[in-house]
Amino acid sequence: MTTFNPEKVLLQNAKTGEIPSEIGTLVLKEVANNSLVAKLGTYEPMDKMEKKFTYLAEGPGAYWVEEAEKIQVDKATWLQATMKAHKLGVIVPVSKEYLKFTVSDFFNAIKPHIEEALRNKMDQAVFFGSDDSPFGTGASIVEKANTAGNKLEKTADLYGDLNKLMALVEASDNDPKAFVTTKALNVDLRGALDKNGRPIFTEATQGAAATALGLPVLYGNKNVWDKKKAEIITGDFTKLRYGMPAGIEYSISEDATLSTVVDEEQKPIHLFERDMVALRVTAYFGFMTLKDDAFAVITPKAGA
Repeated sequence: MTTFNPEKVLLQNAKTGEIPSEIGTLVLKEVANNSLVAKLGTYEPMDKMEKKFTYLAEGPGAYWVEEAEKIQVDKATWLQATMKAHKLGVIVPVSKEYLKFTVSDFFNAIKPHIEEALRNKMDQAVFFGSDDSPFGTGASIVEKANTAGNKLEKTADLYGDLNKLMALVEASDNDPKAFVTTKALNVDLRGALDKNGRPIFTEATQGAAATALGLPVLYGNKNVWDKKKAEIITGDFTKLRYGMPAGIEYSISEDATLSTVVDEEQKPIHLFERDMVALRVTAYFGFMTLKDDAFAVITPKAGA
């Protein structure tokens, strides 16, 4: 029996299968390093497509007692949550010349594109949702904040906006952990002053994130960020859980038509005509939020 060796087998002889485990692990590590979901949320290990776990919703209280007096017994509130994972598919068109690469060399070369595509789709589903999201309407962070009534319309007073935004989260006894936005907002953050005329924003320095009002500021990909739904998001991100069961699988096609990728004439790309191939990568991802009122958003000014 011949053992499959990705270091020696050409891609044209292995058009389907699992991405070599070492490379797949590196891809997932890069997703974790660059994805907002992974930076802010709590990872839940998953070995199945569905996981039930218990979390502490409310801790036990303490009581003053006199000497020899019976101490009151209090209950903590534990709730059970069920998180489901769904298949996430990514298609990357590449030159046919890649078929002459070994499987390992090919995936080492294409790894950044796979990571970026997975990361962007995950962040979009978690923060904003989308028409094709399998998690359903109302599951995303922005939708949860809207349901809880935790939203503000942006004004000219960014200091006041951020202060009120934090207060919306704190009103339900949650702790805001970070502000999430795009780098396009930096121009407003740099000019924002508190009531004493002092800057509220500190630029990122080597090894340290940017901060505003004492909270780190993280940036989403501008191509993923839905500015119509939110300009700034904050929340208690300990209430965000995510998981990624199973490995990453792939398949190569030489004759498909890519309906979502267009050429210079805005027509779908046909791989056979272009002498190209398409790499389809599938992974599995699940997430859930434990409290709707743990998040809040600043929406664009009406008419902007």
